[in-house]
Amino acid sequence: MEKYKISGSHQLSGEIKVAGAKNSALKILAASILSNETCQITNIPKIEDIKRMTEILESLGAKITWHDSTLEINPSKITKSTPDSDLVKKLRSSIMLAGPLLAKFGEVTMSHPGGCIIGKRPVDLFMSGFKAMGAEILDHGESFTIKAKKLKGAKIVLPKISVTVTESLMMTACLAEGTTTIINAAMEPEIPALADYLNKCGAKITGAGTPQITITGVDKLSAGTYELIPDRIEAGSFVMLGLATNSKIKISNCNPAHLETVLTILKNSGADLEIGPDYIITKTSHLHGTDIQTHEYPGFPTDLQAPFTVLMTQTNGRSLIHETIFEGRLFYTDKLNTMGADIIMCDPHRVIVNGKTKLYGKKLESPDLRAGMALIIAGLCAQGETIIDNIYQIERGYEDIVSRLKNIGAQIEKINE
Repeated sequence: MEKYKISGSHQLSGEIKVAGAKNSALKILAASILSNETCQITNIPKIEDIKRMTEILESLGAKITWHDSTLEINPSKITKSTPDSDLVKKLRSSIMLAGPLLAKFGEVTMSHPGGCIIGKRPVDLFMSGFKAMGAEILDHGESFTIKAKKLKGAKIVLPKISVTVTESLMMTACLAEGTTTIINAAMEPEIPALADYLNKCGAKITGAGTPQITITGVDKLSAGTYELIPDRIEAGSFVMLGLATNSKIKISNCNPAHLETVLTILKNSGADLEIGPDYIITKTSHLHGTDIQTHEYPGFPTDLQAPFTVLMTQTNGRSLIHETIFEGRLFYTDKLNTMGADIIMCDPHRVIVNGKTKLYGKKLESPDLRAGMALIIAGLCAQGETIIDNIYQIERGYEDIVSRLKNIGAQIEKINE
């Protein structure tokens, strides 16, 4: 089994570049199904989730070609709309294929998707949106079938803000007859990025990035070249890494405008940050405990809650971390306590962090993608040696993380045990 071995308590320095956004790449890969033409996506991160998605597309008949960090997708040979169940169960984002396959073929059958276990993530919002556009849903228990002779535009009011549901319905509506309006839509930067790609292919989408998105259906979509936006979660994780290790590092190839709430909270906690148009520099800072509450964009991202919690263990004072998006996403804090942190779990949604505490290296297992990155940060802060197991979860979302961290002075290596 491959693991990470980390020797902590070393200052870091230098520059680390942010990769393309994982959560944007997966949705644009799914959107490629809507066309019969070849598309090229540049700035693609070479991570496990992307590999899984391309495997599913290839199993459907697509031709996938890599050119360095550019991915070329030819979907013209996709003739079936039943993705391989074993592949689907390995990737939560495989649910994003349901809408495009339904829009293109009028029917899709697939297993319920897999991915991170971080609380309930039901597909009912997807299904109610498809039903509103005229689809029939057949639930087979382990799988489901969605059928529609002709999708029709509809007014869809989401009872709960969801990024993936917003994106899925937006893609599906591109080929529906008439106009679809999504009310209470998510506003994350990946949504206008997806709309930008689809509009370049001939879609008619307005309002992406606001709570109301309007999609006017078209007969077909073309394809072309599209450059992914930088990964804001990776950028934010690196900022917290720099601050937690009291290091001066430059996080480049990022978009600080996507992190305005996070950067404001960090500054208010005492962080000394230099912010440029496409970079952030962390500097030696005297931080104090700060409360956060995760929220949909433009609030504090749930995916940065775990790195922030580690950072708070290295600040003076008390912090309340309130996770409002997913229940069960704070259980990794037990692992931080074994390292010496003083974290009290109030309930599945809230913990109190008492800082500042010394962390000590331990043998740990990564429970999920984002908590896994938080454990790396904790290991780099800790005295002694930290071993992290189940690193597949981390490599699902962070490209070549070991060599990139080594380049800024981190003592980390991948080992086999």
